[in-house]
Amino acid sequence: MRYISTRGQAPALNFEDVLLAGLASDGGLYVPENLPRFTVEEIASWSGLPYHELAFRVMRPFVAGSIADADFKRILEETYGVFAHKAVAPLTQLGANEWVLELFQGPTLAFKDFALQLLGRLLDHVLTRRNERVVIMGATSGDTGSAAIEGCKACDNVDIFIMHPHNRVSEVQRRQMTTILGDNIHNIAIEGNFDDCQEMVKASFADQGFLKGTRLVAVNSINWARIMAQIVYYFHAALQLGAPHRSVAFSVPTGNFGDIFAGYLARNMGLPVNQLIVATNRNDILHRFMSGNRYDKDTLHPSLSPSMDIMVSSNFERLLFDLHGRNGAAVSALMDSFKATGKLTVEDERWTEARRLFDSLAVDDEGTCATIAEVHGETGYLLDPHTAIGVKAARECRRSLALPMVILGTAHPVKFPEAVEKAGIGAAPQLPAHLADLFQRAERCTVLPNDLKAVQAFVGQHGNRGKPL
Repeated sequence: MRYISTRGQAPALNFEDVLLAGLASDGGLYVPENLPRFTVEEIASWSGLPYHELAFRVMRPFVAGSIADADFKRILEETYGVFAHKAVAPLTQLGANEWVLELFQGPTLAFKDFALQLLGRLLDHVLTRRNERVVIMGATSGDTGSAAIEGCKACDNVDIFIMHPHNRVSEVQRRQMTTILGDNIHNIAIEGNFDDCQEMVKASFADQGFLKGTRLVAVNSINWARIMAQIVYYFHAALQLGAPHRSVAFSVPTGNFGDIFAGYLARNMGLPVNQLIVATNRNDILHRFMSGNRYDKDTLHPSLSPSMDIMVSSNFERLLFDLHGRNGAAVSALMDSFKATGKLTVEDERWTEARRLFDSLAVDDEGTCATIAEVHGETGYLLDPHTAIGVKAARECRRSLALPMVILGTAHPVKFPEAVEKAGIGAAPQLPAHLADLFQRAERCTVLPNDLKAVQAFVGQHGNRGKPL
């Protein structure tokens, strides 16, 4: 399997090199040169498989030639063996043909665990074999950071630096990052928003001179391995609901477009996906594109669903690449224009092509709380604010009541007590046993200005287990 850049100028790489590269050298994102496609018979034969075995069959083509089958099987079994539920991603029914796919059964109670528990193990495997050391530099709007730290904390060949927007994540989210103490773990609170953090990650990948010879690795969903791992749970859910002999629809809370792009890829790989709903909060750049062909920067607003407080969705470029016939030069010109003007539209026929599969809805905090209260009143089931937005979007946008609608349950409600309390349900749920003492644990975090040079200087000073790089 070879991977190419969405901007067409970077060299094609194998999986191992893409894992370590993150962002392409031309500023683009890596995608498979040729997407594998499975037959109806193949997909049907996977029904009833344990999650790790299904993951092997879905992801094996992506790592072919880089990781031996026996090693990959072992890595997957270890990855999903740490999840709290034996089903790994159980389905809970809310109503007629309406289901929540619980993606919060991992160690940090968020869907990011599916990819980042795997990414940490893949890095350990590859770096140990290559006898190489790397620096992970990531940005988080809440959940990626803790999942990345949890997944990579034991990696001997990794120093990890995670930036989050200062005072713009929930307290549980922050403490899940800042209470994991280790010589190779560094939390940075940036006096800015998530997009500022994300932009510094991209700028650092473009010019890595400050590392003095060590290379950067991405844990954000710009890293292809993140997307690859998320494809699996679309197959997992659909198989339980009658696929491939029955079509399924999905509603996906998304800010950076990575999670829903994985669903788009699952459909292109042969899974019968009838509809993908982009569910977002008032930071609605994706909804504005899907509903009106306007992908324009706007003011970023803090919300009760902070993991979607994103103004520019990095993975959207991967969809643009497909919509433009995989023409890297066209995408490069489009992204250069967007960088200069903050505005982007595509030709009507390309937008119409996207609308054949995608619908969207933006939900404000009031609507989020109302949905949490509504579902709790109907079923006793407690939603986190992101999943609530997914439910609201599913109920307003679904095209067919005859097809199963799966809402991706992206996080445990315990991570967002403010939203639960504002919904009028009462006290927030208790932390699970492995996090019961979270509020008593010591924290370690450094607050830095919204300044790239200050961040890079900090990374250079504290890398390599505290020894300057």
